[in-house]
Amino acid sequence: MDLVFRASRVITPQGERAADVGVRGGRIAAVTGPDELSGDRVVELADDEVLLPGLVDTHVHVNDPGRSEWEGFPTATRAAAAGGVTTIVDMPLNSLPPTTSVEALQVKRKTADGNVHVDVGFWGGIVPGNRADLVPLHEAGVFGFKCFLIHSGVDEFPHVEDDELRAALRELRTVDALTIVHAEHPGHVTESGPGYRDFLASRPHHAEGQAISGLIEAARETDARVHVLHLSSGEALPALRSARSEGVRLTAETCPHYLTFIAEEIGDRATHFKCCPPIRDAANRELLWRGLADGLVDLVVSDHSPCTPELKEGDFATAWGGIASLQLGLPAVWTQARQRGHALTDVVRWMASAPAELVGLTRKGAIEPGRDADFAVFAPDDAFVVDRAKLRHRNPVTPYHGRPLAGVVRQTWLRGNGITGDRPTGRLLSRGDA
Repeated sequence: MDLVFRASRVITPQGERAADVGVRGGRIAAVTGPDELSGDRVVELADDEVLLPGLVDTHVHVNDPGRSEWEGFPTATRAAAAGGVTTIVDMPLNSLPPTTSVEALQVKRKTADGNVHVDVGFWGGIVPGNRADLVPLHEAGVFGFKCFLIHSGVDEFPHVEDDELRAALRELRTVDALTIVHAEHPGHVTESGPGYRDFLASRPHHAEGQAISGLIEAARETDARVHVLHLSSGEALPALRSARSEGVRLTAETCPHYLTFIAEEIGDRATHFKCCPPIRDAANRELLWRGLADGLVDLVVSDHSPCTPELKEGDFATAWGGIASLQLGLPAVWTQARQRGHALTDVVRWMASAPAELVGLTRKGAIEPGRDADFAVFAPDDAFVVDRAKLRHRNPVTPYHGRPLAGVVRQTWLRGNGITGDRPTGRLLSRGDA
């Protein structure tokens, strides 16, 4: 072997075990019992460390090019690596131009090429008037298509009406492409006042529930693959359960901030907590955890949506809505998961294998022969207090500042090479990459 990892705790698809993991040519060549492999280099994990597959985050706003002062490929991918994430899929909006045509995809790929520290794929976008661009974008390698059912926050990526959504789903059904949806119904969203309770009331549970019900109906009618983004409302879980029991091809995700924070603890000037849909109350948080445990919520991804500090100033009526958390997702989720009796095998399923499966990355998300040798060395019983000055993303704005978290990522490896942040070694991925 080129490289052997030796650990008393390795998270594999079969569960946790002591193992040697052998790497050859950047891929996992063997997973055996302990002390069975030899290699040119042997990395022995400490007794308090666990070898995880590199995480896969399929919901990241890099904003590059066009709004690189918010974030950029070098900084976003350094932050990902620091958090044990070895693959991200970049959202089609907040960059200029948005990824709604093949030409725009080429601009984004050119910007990212040679500037990424982890592997990066791209989503395409659905906006009014670009139906003819969808199949060409699919053929150009995007992993699927995002749309909004409500204003996206940026005018250059407008939302779609119901008839436009259905037309896009019918078009994408011809190539069995995935559509991922920001599901809030504009008819149930109102203008927010300045405080957090005002903001929460302006985007109520039924705004999400109504949008998800309409999405389920459209997916049932078209037999298209659909995915609900950043689920914040536990009240939508019965509708997801019912749809799946009918065979609707529907998946859903939630985010670390919905699983960590609660509305009761958010002050009226704490705009760093603002996101859409909003963080809800403690009882709702427990419903989301139950949805994960029951398999109704398939995966946990960051929805890393950074901005410059001045855009977070003001109040909840005017501040930018988005949470930067790409580096902190694993310890944030693990801190909460362990309190509810979940194991690292659960966290790996939610944050590595399920996201990889969602987008068809068959070489990512698991420690087994044939997969890329992407790893996170994680100390689950270590702890730290979040210091925004130590985060790797471009702007030090985060609601996690000052929060104690369990679990420290000590090393991250991409195809058998340790990521240091000094030299970009990530690759650009396309749908269908084996």
